[in-house]
Amino acid sequence: MAKALELIEPTLRFLPEVKRPKRRVSFRTKLFWTGMVLTIYFIMCQVPLFGIAERGRLAEFLFMNIIFAARNGTLMQLGIGPIVTAGLIMQLLVGSRLLEIDLSDPHERALFTGAQKLLSIIVTAVEAFVFIIAGFFGPMTPSNQVAVFLQLFAAGIVIILLDEMVQAGWGLGSGVSLFIAAGVSQHVFWGLFSPLAVPERGGEPLGAILAFGHSILRGDVLSSFNRYPFPDMTGFLAMLAVLFIVLYFETVRVEVPVSFTRYGGIRANVPLKFLYVSNIPVILAGALYANLQVISQIVWSKWNPTNTNPILNLLGTFNMTDRGPVPMGGLVYYLSPPRGLIALQSPEGAIHVLIYTVMLCLLCVFFAIAWVESSGMSAKDQAEQLVRAGLQVPGFRQSPKILEKLLQRYVSSLTIISGLFIGLLAAFADLLGAIGSGIGILLTVEILYQYYEIIAREQAMEMYPMLEKILGR
Repeated sequence: MAKALELIEPTLRFLPEVKRPKRRVSFRTKLFWTGMVLTIYFIMCQVPLFGIAERGRLAEFLFMNIIFAARNGTLMQLGIGPIVTAGLIMQLLVGSRLLEIDLSDPHERALFTGAQKLLSIIVTAVEAFVFIIAGFFGPMTPSNQVAVFLQLFAAGIVIILLDEMVQAGWGLGSGVSLFIAAGVSQHVFWGLFSPLAVPERGGEPLGAILAFGHSILRGDVLSSFNRYPFPDMTGFLAMLAVLFIVLYFETVRVEVPVSFTRYGGIRANVPLKFLYVSNIPVILAGALYANLQVISQIVWSKWNPTNTNPILNLLGTFNMTDRGPVPMGGLVYYLSPPRGLIALQSPEGAIHVLIYTVMLCLLCVFFAIAWVESSGMSAKDQAEQLVRAGLQVPGFRQSPKILEKLLQRYVSSLTIISGLFIGLLAAFADLLGAIGSGIGILLTVEILYQYYEIIAREQAMEMYPMLEKILGR
C-alpha cells in the first residue's frame, strides 16, 4: 500500500467530483453530453481573459497548443496542461518505483486517481501563478493579476471536471482525448484552407491546399511543396502517410491461443494489439517536451533575453523574430521538432534531427513501460484476467504464474516495439513537416480510431443488450 497516498486520503474527500451514473446511459445521451463538453471547450477557446495587456509575449509553441489543447490569451490558456502534467508526474513516480501501488486493488486505484486529480488542481494554480509572475501577459496591476489568476484557476477546474464527467460514463472516451483531437483538427483545417495572404510568399494563401491551387494558376506547382515555415503540400502528404500507416497498424494483432475450461476446452485466440500502448507514451513525451519549452522560454524572457548567461544558455537560447522567439540552441532546441527536410541541409541540423529522434523514441519506450505497469496492462494483470474468465493456454496448467511467464514474452515485446514505433513515426512526420505536427497527427488519428471503436461498441450494446451481460459491463 502506498503510504504517501494514505496521508492525503482525508483531503481527497473535499475535492469536487462528478458522480457516476446510477444506471447505464444510452448512446444518444452520451453523444449529447460529449457534444456539450466539446461546445464548452470551443466557447472557452474564444473567451478572452479579462484584465490582460497582451495575448502573450511568448511564442505559441506548436507542442503546447497540440498536447495541451491550449489557446493564447483565452480561458484555455493552460488547456489540459495541468491534467496531462499531473499524469506525467504520476507516471514518472510509478515508472521509477518511487510510488509502489497495486492498481488491481479498487481502494488503491481510487487513491491513485484522487491523488492525480488533486495534483492536477495544484498544477493549475502553479501554472497560472507562473504565467502571471513571468510577465506572459505584459504589465498588469495587482488587481488584474488576481483577476487573471482566478479566471485561469476556475477554467482549469472546469476542464478537470469536464474530463471527469466524460470518463465517469456520461460521455464517450475521455475529455483529454476529445480536446486534443478538436485542437489538432482546428489546426489542420486552418493549415490546409486558411485564406489569409502571406506577404513573404507574394500574397498567396496561407492554407496548403489553397496555395497549391494558386501555384497551378501561375504555373509553378513545385513551389507549393516547399514553403517552409508555412504549410505546404509536402506536409499535407506526410500527414496522409501518417494517417494511413496508423490506421493499418491499428488493425494488426498478435494472437495468443487459449482454451475455455468451462466449455470443454473450446479453443480461441486472445488478440493483443500491435500498438499495445496506443497513444499514451507520445502524449506523455509530448507533455514533457511542452513543459520544458514553456519553462525555458519563460526563463529566457525573464533572465536571459540577450543569451549571455552561459548556464541558462544550456537550457535554451532564442532568437526574436516576427513570429516570436525561436529556439536556436541549448536543450530546448534539440528537443523541439525539426520542421521540414530543410533541417538536414546543415551538419547542425542533422545532429538536431538525430538527437530529437533518439530522445523521443527513448521517452516513448520509457513511458510505454511505465504505462503498462500502472494501468493494468502488464503480463501479470492479463494473466489474472484470463484465469478469472476461465481461460488457459493449451498445454499449460490454469495458473496465473505460468500464464504470466508465457504472456511476458508477448507483452514485453509489444510494449517496447509499439513505444519505439510511434516515436519513430512521430519524428518521421515532423521531419517532413506534417501539418499538425507528427505528434499531433499521430494522436488525432489514434483518438479518432478509438472513438470509432467506442461508437461501434456502444451501438452494438444498444442493439443487443445481452452483450452487456456477456462482456461483464
